[in-house]
Amino acid sequence: MVLRVLRWIGLAFLAGLMLLVASSCTMLGLNYASLDTANKPAAMPALDIQRLMTSDGRAEAMKLLEDTLYGPWPAGLPVAISDWRMINPDYLEGRGTLEELDITIGNGDGARTFQLVAAFPGGAHSLPLVLSQTFSSNCATFPGEAVTSEDGDPCTVRDFGMVGSFIVKSLFGEYIAEAPVDRYFDEGFVYASFHAGDFIPDSAQRAPAALASLGGEINPTSTLMAWAYAFSAAMDVLEADTRVDTRHTSIMGHSRHGKAALLAAIWDTRIEAVIAHQSGFGGSSLSRSTTGETLSRMQRTYPHWLAPDAAKYTARPELLPYDQHLVLALVAPRRLFLGNARRDVWSDPNSSFRAAEAASAAWEASGVQGLNAGGMKEFDPTDGIVWWMRPGGHSIVEEDIDAFLRFLKARTGNGNP
Repeated sequence: MVLRVLRWIGLAFLAGLMLLVASSCTMLGLNYASLDTANKPAAMPALDIQRLMTSDGRAEAMKLLEDTLYGPWPAGLPVAISDWRMINPDYLEGRGTLEELDITIGNGDGARTFQLVAAFPGGAHSLPLVLSQTFSSNCATFPGEAVTSEDGDPCTVRDFGMVGSFIVKSLFGEYIAEAPVDRYFDEGFVYASFHAGDFIPDSAQRAPAALASLGGEINPTSTLMAWAYAFSAAMDVLEADTRVDTRHTSIMGHSRHGKAALLAAIWDTRIEAVIAHQSGFGGSSLSRSTTGETLSRMQRTYPHWLAPDAAKYTARPELLPYDQHLVLALVAPRRLFLGNARRDVWSDPNSSFRAAEAASAAWEASGVQGLNAGGMKEFDPTDGIVWWMRPGGHSIVEEDIDAFLRFLKARTGNGNP
């Protein structure tokens, strides 16, 4: 009896600790995001769409991103790829295979290696792709499978605790760690993912040294740009695989990895569609907004996400020569899904919607339907820039997966929305 009480005291302490950590990065969704955009300032400055549609205008805009918040795209940073290793030839009770390979980015002693894990439906040939960047280790994304753990050995139950997993899922949703691969298989998709922290650690103390040591002629100076480059490196692998339809390649990221997904799509135009779920500041939310986390607080809490020179802009975002509607517009005319939740005030859905409104003209200038004009409650998965809002907080839940798939299916013609 005493041991049981002590166990529950320990669990309660762990839950409280996790709750405290969560509150520092999500504000726990204790309020509701406003649905009223009419009384809020429009995204500024206005986009010069005609200029942006030219190659020179696009290059100028990308240089602005590099010179302010994100640092350079590490063009030419070497990428080395191993052969596929079979992890499970009868994955999901024989529905497909689970395979992994090593991706090494960089030169010399500073080069860093991470594992890309892919689930291929049985008999796959030229199927649409979903490529995701994950918060959790590959062990948690593919539970019970002998993929490579962070220590280099096959995963065991010791690599992720049941109690910790339960608490994280309770706070951040059922799919914050484990991937619903069966759902993607049901709809005929190849699913692949990697743990971004295995490449560049999500640590203000360790990330700068890891970035500086990569050994390229141009090194990234922010983890967001490095993680974006990792998306592109994974695309090198998957685009060369005949089991993947290179016409229908989508990338997906939640929160900080949604920010990285937006950057990856800007610099790698092979990516045909983007799901940036609750990407917040530095992602789809306006830098000049004073609601929610704000850019300045994000930079203070996670300084490694942005380039060192970004501090002068995060302190005074009015000095930025652009706002995040430019980031969104640079994805056009490819399809973009912006996921949001009503209680996720930390990510500031209201300013994200206003950014989407301002960016919509970039799709329309390309002859593609932009944002649905029905407001923040409207969801049309066939639009060029798709807005999704559900109840709840900063998490990945079943409703989100349903919406992701409706968006992806509408794009591929693989069923009706």
